[in-house]
Amino acid sequence: MKRFALSTLSLALLGTAGVAHAQSSVTLYGVLDDSIQYVSNVGGHSLWNMAAGNLQGNRWGMKGSEDLGGGLKAIFQLENGFNPNNGGLGQGGKMFGRQAYVGLTGDSWGTATIGRQYDPVVDLVQPLTADNYWGSTFTTTGDVDNNDNSSRTNNAVKYTSPVWGGFQFEGMYALGGVAGSTGSGQTWSGAATYATGPFAVAAGYIRMDNSSSAIARTGWTGTSDATFDSIVNSAYASAKSIGIASVALQYVAGPFTFGGRYSNAQYKPDAQSGFGTTQKYDVGAGFVNYQLTPAALLGFGYTYTHGKGDSNATYHQISLGGDYNLSKRTDVYLVGAYQHANGNQRNDSGDLQSAVGSVADYGFSSTSDNQTIVSLGIRHKF
Repeated sequence: MKRFALSTLSLALLGTAGVAHAQSSVTLYGVLDDSIQYVSNVGGHSLWNMAAGNLQGNRWGMKGSEDLGGGLKAIFQLENGFNPNNGGLGQGGKMFGRQAYVGLTGDSWGTATIGRQYDPVVDLVQPLTADNYWGSTFTTTGDVDNNDNSSRTNNAVKYTSPVWGGFQFEGMYALGGVAGSTGSGQTWSGAATYATGPFAVAAGYIRMDNSSSAIARTGWTGTSDATFDSIVNSAYASAKSIGIASVALQYVAGPFTFGGRYSNAQYKPDAQSGFGTTQKYDVGAGFVNYQLTPAALLGFGYTYTHGKGDSNATYHQISLGGDYNLSKRTDVYLVGAYQHANGNQRNDSGDLQSAVGSVADYGFSSTSDNQTIVSLGIRHKF
């Protein structure tokens, strides 16, 4: 889900620390996003449930900086994910599962950070896609290309350049930490973006390796989190590596925002994987937003996802959204999507079956080739 908060509350001091530092700051921020949701087909039955984090993932966090002089600052960020409907931790139960890093930044040379972080494709390419505005309902089936930011990376070293005439780039490498096997579980990524006037374009690539194994793997244990959000790609969790190339562009014309993207994701096996042929997914998507009033935004999106190689399935998804700001920090929204699937997909048991509808990355699998999801929600930012 999204990694940023749109508004924050600045704190003057850390309380129990008892020490105030001039030219230092700590900010507390968060997002609460919850909805009532209808799903047309879940195992053959319709479902009404509470669904959190449709437009943005729920979070609270702290970030801060200290001026070290000469234009250099120390920075940090700790960000927790949670489910407001049951109080549980997100990201597999991690205390700061969304982000946890520390680093240095300077206006003239850029920013270097270490810790648990988003990769450069998420940082630079994802903001130009419909997911940046409308969240999970507008994202890729199964999030096979990580368009909805399902994956964060542990043990990561990342560099972000300054912006030079509209151009910026990032590079990241995550250490696998396995003695005698440098590449086991490693992740590396790079991306760049260019923006001028109403036009912006970005492209990037991420390569995530699974941990090396002498026996058959049963799942994913690399430095980057898994991206297996539904039956669409869950059969490929034993892949040796995942490589995702992405490109996106955006153009703003008055009240309209137009965007398009393409990605290619490849799940490659080795002798320890539970499948034998590389599974590839081609994803093409477009969207248009219309700012009806200063407070009201409307959106339409279409996403095409096609799998080939080990299994062959195609998913057509149409998404609609409406968002209304009650204030600068609170908005209400109505989002929905319809998906039609055809072809065949491999299930968790390793068998090929007819492809079933599974809208975006909510993880609900239907018993037919169609599925619809509608969510009516409220979001508050602090």
